[in-house]
Amino acid sequence: MSRILFIANAGPAVGGGHVMRSLTLAAALTERGAECLFLADPAVEAILAAFAPDIGRRPVADLSADSIVATTGALAFEAVVFDHYGLGRETHEAVSDGRPSLVLDDLADRPLGGDLVLDSGPHRTAADYADLAPKARLLLGPAYAPVRPAFAVLRDSALARRGGEPRRVLVSMGLTDVGGITGRVVERLRRRFGDAELDVVIGAGAPSRKGLSRIAAHDGRLRLHVDTPDMAELTAAADLAVGAAGSAIWERCVLGLPSVAVTLAENQRPAAKALAQAGALLWVDAEAADFDTAFDRAITRLFIDRELRRSLTEKSAEICDGLGTARVAEAFWPLLAQAATV
Repeated sequence: MSRILFIANAGPAVGGGHVMRSLTLAAALTERGAECLFLADPAVEAILAAFAPDIGRRPVADLSADSIVATTGALAFEAVVFDHYGLGRETHEAVSDGRPSLVLDDLADRPLGGDLVLDSGPHRTAADYADLAPKARLLLGPAYAPVRPAFAVLRDSALARRGGEPRRVLVSMGLTDVGGITGRVVERLRRRFGDAELDVVIGAGAPSRKGLSRIAAHDGRLRLHVDTPDMAELTAAADLAVGAAGSAIWERCVLGLPSVAVTLAENQRPAAKALAQAGALLWVDAEAADFDTAFDRAITRLFIDRELRRSLTEKSAEICDGLGTARVAEAFWPLLAQAATV
């Protein structure tokens, strides 16, 4: 059995998407017979405890490059997966030390040391990594987006029910709720669309949780889902969505859910912009001075324009089929098999 080490970053500013997509890939590799182990600082541990309590982990105080190198030098593993934008080629190579390695990236802004580099951005080309990862095999585009298999299972039924009047809105701004953005979005929805039912997904430690819990206690239209394992079902059941423009953007595409994507960090902007230009979603920037006005305009368009919703469903579903996790595992697994024979 191959033991694969996962190094995925998380935190209030970073969010939980790195760990969640790494867990998706870990599940696919576990099905093939691997044993998966996560380095877990307190932020990563909180996510693992909620979503993968049985997965192996090695506690660490922090996920700085020095800490990672010092810790992994005493660990036994046969391959490594990196999903941490604070690490580059020097650390990748020091940790992998000749073992097979996969780097998940979205930035193309630093030299990388992986045998495989995965960047699911719709705008990404091989030229972007020509000087940064010249020896790596590149897995580029939404076809490789690591989406949980449950979304592909629900794809046909979800697409078949799209097109009706919007009555149920999914709000999913990320587990860490950067800057309390979830509460801000929910309040704007409640003011303008009081008849809509709101499924609000949030992490246990999110800043907006306390306030939203108070609202949900007396407003039956708002359902709060804390650390929910049911994202596929909630996404399939929704008519519209407001969501952070991180890795969950691909989940909404798989199920053709008309969405307003909200960018919360610089690295989210290129994919959101490319998907907006492709007509797959509407995009607003949380850091823009006119965010409130732009958000109100975008969500109003979704509510009132049936043809826009139909077009968003069609174009977003064309972009991502939800089978990327299996494709990544299929590309990575032969490297493990080759290493085992050396």
